[in-house]
Amino acid sequence: MAVNVYLNFNGNCREAVEYYAQVFGTDAPKMMTYGEGPSDPNYPMPEEAKSLIMHTRLNIQGNLVMFSDSFPGMPFVQGNNFTLSIVDSDIESLKAIFHKLKEGGNVIMELQETFWSKLYGSVTDKFGIQWQINHDNGEMAW
Repeated sequence: MAVNVYLNFNGNCREAVEYYAQVFGTDAPKMMTYGEGPSDPNYPMPEEAKSLIMHTRLNIQGNLVMFSDSFPGMPFVQGNNFTLSIVDSDIESLKAIFHKLKEGGNVIMELQETFWSKLYGSVTDKFGIQWQINHDNGEMAW
């Protein structure tokens, strides 16, 4: 099980990640945009969101740091633009952690299957820390 820092940006994620890759001498990261995700005709993708970064990551000095742009219309507060991400292959362990974190907290996204993960959820705990719970089946290439 890993705990990773997840940093959010307000439209300048690509620039930030390219900068950090240069600073820390890492390989150029693979980046997935919101526009590359599956479309849903019930929720059309705003044009301004399509080129924004949905997910990327860098290995910085042996630590996985993940990055994304905030989706247009979502709140963004510089200084509070991070979450902690739990990534593990044990689904039952992830469920137990999620249910403990949500006690006295606020569920942002209930645990569910997504197009990138068999199990994903997001919760703010009772201390105001936002967590992402993410299943890794060993195939996460980016």
